Amino acid sequence: MALLTTQTVTGAGTAPTYTAVNASDTITPDSNVFLHVKNANAAACTVTITDAGTTPGGSAATNPTVTVPATTGDRMIRIPPQYVNPTTGLVTVSYSVTASVTAGVFRL
Repeated sequence: MALLTTQTVTGAGTAPTYTAVNASDTITPDSNVFLHVKNANAAACTVTITDAGTTPGGSAATNPTVTVPATTGDRMIRIPPQYVNPTTGLVTVSYSVTASVTAGVFRL
């Protein structure tokens, strides 16, 4: 697991940097942060955002997922702060495949 560095998008333009993903990574949450996942793998990649919260009844919350298509697929995924783990202050994101999958975190 690695903490992905958030890159700020500026009016002058930002040269994005992407890194290979791990089975799970962490992100510092912010209302203006999104994760850009690029998949060059032959299989689709399911990205799961761990919701550290609970339902009003105390059950574990449902973790939202986004499918990134195989080969040349990419998705931009908003990372809202309500998914923050109160113990770590971070949001955990996991990936169903990691080979040939890269990601970058951006703040507008």
